Amino acid sequence: MESDQLDDEQRTEEPDRAYRARVWGGAPRRLWDHPADGTVGAGLRGLADWAATSPFADGQVDLYGDGVVEELERRVAAELGFPSAVFFPTGTMAQQVALRCWAGRTGNPVVALHPLGHPELHEDGAFAAVSGLRTVHPTDEPRLPTAEEVRAFPEPFGALMLELPLRDAGFVLPAWDELVEVVEAARERDAVVHFDGARLWDCPTWFGRPLAEIAGLADSVYVSFYKSLGGLSGAALAGPEELVEEARLWRHRYGGMLFQQYPAALSALRGLETELPRLPSYVAHARVVAEALREAFAEAGTPWFRVHPEVPHTHQFQVWLPYGHETLTAASLALTEDTGAALFRRWSPAPAGGPPGVAVTEVTVSAPGLEWTAADVKEAVAAFLTHLGS
Repeated sequence: MESDQLDDEQRTEEPDRAYRARVWGGAPRRLWDHPADGTVGAGLRGLADWAATSPFADGQVDLYGDGVVEELERRVAAELGFPSAVFFPTGTMAQQVALRCWAGRTGNPVVALHPLGHPELHEDGAFAAVSGLRTVHPTDEPRLPTAEEVRAFPEPFGALMLELPLRDAGFVLPAWDELVEVVEAARERDAVVHFDGARLWDCPTWFGRPLAEIAGLADSVYVSFYKSLGGLSGAALAGPEELVEEARLWRHRYGGMLFQQYPAALSALRGLETELPRLPSYVAHARVVAEALREAFAEAGTPWFRVHPEVPHTHQFQVWLPYGHETLTAASLALTEDTGAALFRRWSPAPAGGPPGVAVTEVTVSAPGLEWTAADVKEAVAAFLTHLGS
């Protein structure tokens, strides 16, 4: 009783986000680890322990981008099959610089991209406000544009930007032949092609192609180090040497030439060494989890649900249910408190134009989730539904 009372007092006094992170991050059974789960001390100790046994233990710390940061840039360029790459503190900065540099070369500041793309939804209009770029949308369907849509778009554009996968549409990808055709269609219009590859690391399983072949379709590629790879922060822009050298100049002008960045660079190198080789297993198991979720909701007689895509393209996918987002988040937290299983985490309202009265969450499968069987997933769903009165 005293222990239960203490937990209640902690929950009352602790900020909601910190409490949820403690509960979900400390769950004995969880599908994935979230960057917000750990403590500062544990995170630093984990990185220091890895660095101590890595080839970089006695390497030079960086000053304004040399040392271990240069090593990371060489590794990324090699992984993606480009001659050069440059480290950025954020992906927002990396992509603005990339598209700004291409606009200077093409003479056209118009960027064709999807309205669900990251720059349109999550960057407060930075393309226009900071870099003088203007965006247009070849399609508003919840998928990347087709070659026909690119060819038929009535306005000239200097760059076609493709987010692989398209996160806010459900982490969706086109078929390989469709991707090749849309790139060819852009080139027919004398446009360059840039990949928003924040999660490009996840794509080889779906396409059945190595990273370098996928990236090689584009003129330039941005990748993130904290998405999928578990880095602290940071991004890279890969492309031709002349573009990358100009990007270094603009990085300085945008305020991205930081004095030291070796903790972020080391965490990115750790992700490339430890997480990148495991991503195919995460993608494969995400399909097991998604199928078990569909079967569990159907067997429980859930009046309406959606697992999207039905077969995940990456190790992440969406789940939709006909309840308020606060109700579903509370049920997810209660499930973990009661059983120690973190199946779902935070839920969000349906985006504008989405079905009324429903909420959506993103499910990720990473190393902890590999231990879950289909039966484990179904058992967790059954317990979760009890907290909804189902």
